Amino acid sequence: MPTKNLFIGTSGWYYKDWLGPFYPKKLPAGEYLSYYASHFSTVEIDSTFYRIPTRKIVTGWYQKTPDNFLFSPKFPQIITHEKRLTHCRSELDGFLNNISLLGEKLGPLILQFDYRFTPDYLPQLSDFLPQLPPDKLFAIEIRNRAWFKQKNFFDLLEKHKCALVLQDLYYMPKFFRITAPFSYIRLLGNWKQIPDDFSHVRVDREEALNDWAGRILAMLNEGLTIYAYSNNRYQGHAPTTVKTLLSKIQS
Repeated sequence: MPTKNLFIGTSGWYYKDWLGPFYPKKLPAGEYLSYYASHFSTVEIDSTFYRIPTRKIVTGWYQKTPDNFLFSPKFPQIITHEKRLTHCRSELDGFLNNISLLGEKLGPLILQFDYRFTPDYLPQLSDFLPQLPPDKLFAIEIRNRAWFKQKNFFDLLEKHKCALVLQDLYYMPKFFRITAPFSYIRLLGNWKQIPDDFSHVRVDREEALNDWAGRILAMLNEGLTIYAYSNNRYQGHAPTTVKTLLSKIQS
C-alpha cells in the first residue's frame, strides 16, 4: 500500500482543549508542537493567516520538530483578503523570506480565499501566480462555487502547477479536480455545529471519512503526493479525526 507520499495532520496545534484528550494534562504550551510532531507527520499553520511570523518564531518551529516533519502555512490574510493579491509585493516577500527558514520542512503554502473572492478576481490571480517561486508548492482554496465553471481558472492552476484544494465544507459541493502533481485536502465541516469545545468528537462523519480514505488511496495509487488536514470543527477533535482517517487508509 503506497503511503510513503501521504502526510495527514491537523490545522494548527495550539489548543488548550486538547490538554488531557491529546496532550498530557501538565504539558507546557511551549512543548505542544514537539509532542504533536511525535504523533503526526505534518501540520497546517493557521496562525500565519493572521500575521507574518517572525524569523525567530519560524526557526523555533523548525527546531522543535523532527527531520521528516512538514509544515503547510497559510498565506497572510493581508495578501488574500485585504489587498486581494494586488500591491502586496512587500508582504509577499516578507512572508516567503521568513517562512523559507523552514527549509526542507516546508510543505505546500495555501492561499485561502473567502466567498467574496469571485471569478471577477481571475485577472488578479493571473497576475499574482507568476510572482510565486517555482521551487515551492502552492495550493488554492476557493469558497465560491462559481469558480468551478471557469475553465480558465483550472488552466491557470495547471499552468503554474498549483493544486486546487479539495475541501469538505458544508456549503460547498464536493469537487475533485487534480491540477498539480500533488493533492491538498481540507476537512472543514460546519462551524455552527461546533462553535467551541474541541476536546472530543461531537459529529459522526464515519461515512465521509470512508469516502475520503478511498479517494486518498486512489490518488496515491496514481502516484500523487497527498497532504490532508482536518480542523476541530470537522468532528470536534481534530487529532481523533486524523487518527481515524489514517487507520482507514492503512487497514
